[in-house]
Amino acid sequence: MKKILSLLGTITLIGTSTTSLVACNTSQYSEEQLKKQKEKYKIDTKDGILEWIAPQEKPFNQIDNKWYFVVWKTNNWNITKFKNNTLINRWHPSIEIDNKNEDENYKLNLEWIRGHGTIVIRSYSVISDWPAPRFKTIYRWNLDTNMPNLIVGKDGIIKVN
Repeated sequence: MKKILSLLGTITLIGTSTTSLVACNTSQYSEEQLKKQKEKYKIDTKDGILEWIAPQEKPFNQIDNKWYFVVWKTNNWNITKFKNNTLINRWHPSIEIDNKNEDENYKLNLEWIRGHGTIVIRSYSVISDWPAPRFKTIYRWNLDTNMPNLIVGKDGIIKVN
């Protein structure tokens, strides 16, 4: 009986480890691929360029005092602008960026998860961290002035207003 329980425990442990390993596998771009993606997804405005941000860049690990635009989904697509001027770490693990009170109270947070800062959507039934289907994209505005006025369509596509 002890051998059977030991064997079942080992199988469970291996299964859990393998599942966790597969779940951590997020796509990473090579330096050349990342450069191409940034060129492909950038948005030119009359005052500058909105830079597309990939999750592998981990832009929220440090304060850069830049403005970020997050396109995220509750019942509808939303666009939220925030300035990255608050340090997130294990001692200060979360700040609320935005909230939408639709059928549920959705909160968009900047949080410290798994050793780095990331964007998270939280509600009663949803916890989703970037990248995930509830996130369309994140852009950074690298200038200090003349920030563009952006709107998001029903399909989640950003338009300069």
